[in-house]
Amino acid sequence: MLRELRSASASPELLAVPVRAAIAALEPGLAATIRVAPIDGALADTAEFCAAYGVELEASANCIVVAGRRGESVSYAACVVLATTRADVNGTVRKLLGARRASFAAMEDATALTGMEYGGITPIGLPADWRILIDERVAAIPEAIIGAGIRAAKISLPGASLCALPGAEVIPGLAREI
Repeated sequence: MLRELRSASASPELLAVPVRAAIAALEPGLAATIRVAPIDGALADTAEFCAAYGVELEASANCIVVAGRRGESVSYAACVVLATTRADVNGTVRKLLGARRASFAAMEDATALTGMEYGGITPIGLPADWRILIDERVAAIPEAIIGAGIRAAKISLPGASLCALPGAEVIPGLAREI
């Protein structure tokens, strides 16, 4: 597992600005469950990170930004799924967003709208009007590893804490096994 885990609240240099602000605004008990560790930013992508740091794919959660479109209207959501699964963007997510079409958001849009680095986007600190959709399997893992908003760090927290974030919605069938 990750070495050098420390309190996220006490390590703001390892968090993107919106992530810092969101953690500071959380209920103290929930914020206390969030820890962060520095990593090599060149190894932030899931497969490389897990191999280099000895983290099981089953403990790694990915936060995917999805854009749903209906006519001229675009809505964004974050989907949190285990690395061993794939978000059902064209089925479940599209329906939840009430969109005619849904797709992964363009990298430039995802980073500009979140204030986070691509490959480090996390559900903590997203724009308030975004839905945070979390696959039900994430709730069951004792320690989830997810982005910290920057590529050079990872957050560790119980899956149940991810599901307790303000605005989080636990969705059965959000993801499918790979």
